[in-house]
Amino acid sequence: MRTDEVKRMRILVAGGDGFCGWPTALHLSKRGHEVIIVDSLIRRKWDEELGTQSLTPIATLEERVAAWKELTGLEIPIRIGDLTNYEFVESVFREFEPDAIVHFGEQRSAPYSMIDREHAVFTQVNNVVGTLNILFAIKAVKLDCHLIKLGTMGEYGTPNIDVEEGYIRIRHKGREDVLPYPKQPFSFYHLSKVHDSHNIMFCCKAWGIRATDLNQGVVYGLWTPETRMDERLYNRIDYDGVFGTALNRFCIQAAVGHDLTVYGKGGQTRGFLDIRDTVQCIELAALHPAEPGEFRVFNQFTEQFSVLELAQRVQRVAAEMGLKVNIAHLPNPRVEKEQHYYNAVHTKLTDLGLKPHLLSDDLLRELIETAQRYRDRVDFKVIAPTATWR
Repeated sequence: MRTDEVKRMRILVAGGDGFCGWPTALHLSKRGHEVIIVDSLIRRKWDEELGTQSLTPIATLEERVAAWKELTGLEIPIRIGDLTNYEFVESVFREFEPDAIVHFGEQRSAPYSMIDREHAVFTQVNNVVGTLNILFAIKAVKLDCHLIKLGTMGEYGTPNIDVEEGYIRIRHKGREDVLPYPKQPFSFYHLSKVHDSHNIMFCCKAWGIRATDLNQGVVYGLWTPETRMDERLYNRIDYDGVFGTALNRFCIQAAVGHDLTVYGKGGQTRGFLDIRDTVQCIELAALHPAEPGEFRVFNQFTEQFSVLELAQRVQRVAAEMGLKVNIAHLPNPRVEKEQHYYNAVHTKLTDLGLKPHLLSDDLLRELIETAQRYRDRVDFKVIAPTATWR
């Protein structure tokens, strides 16, 4: 499908102030879709709770959308509210009547969910109830709205067989069926995503809802063409032990002379993708919707690496930049296999036209240089992991 053939859609982006949601909203708007952002702004409050901040300075949501209109002439209305409040969710659906909803509006950190009982309960209530409210709003207001739900590769765990895309064909005692792929989640956060998947699958069967579950890998990078346009549009990037993800965290640590914090041996292997591919995948799913009653699952990543491989690659690039960086193997706060087989299928989005941005030394260099520019915003006290699975 050529750019000039893209179907204009009304797309609601829940969690549109976040790391994935903000660049997605801008990308969809620039591509000609009518976009509305729904967010509770709670992600910013978690920074206050944890005593940390984004490496990059981020404007308020109001300032962000005002800058976007100033620069492009495109409006992105915002609605501030909590997805666990059903009356709010239904009112936004009735006002906007979306063709698709992109659902990023969840607590997305495994370590945050493991801090204590309170954080575990909050994560599951926030994520599961918010998704249930969206499902009921679709049923009540616009049954043909396509739910594009951000899942996680962490739902699958690390089985000793290939990870398929959502479903697996099984022969058992002479009979055969295609069944949902078994789930072995890593944390209370990942468990909430499994609950979401089951609830969405049920609603597709029972009500005829159309849904795509995007089991996303670990996202790295910072820039999309839209967020580069102006400092007021910058995306957030996290480096702390709660919300910071491996590759971004390593690049920031390299920039400020901190050891690269590898948990355990570092053999943990996961799927990874560039933030530019996240926004690409979202639009591809929207332009090629699931059928009514279909619960479709895509594994959303482009490459897989072990944590130690990434640390060594960052170390090498940093050395080429004149930075001496050590790799520190910390006691693993998580309960997980550190050496394991991992091979996950990820063909469906490529079949729809995904053109991946594979990890390059140039990107790592740019991330390190960006971190150097904002190194005064780094607080060394929040880098170490604080939440434990034990």
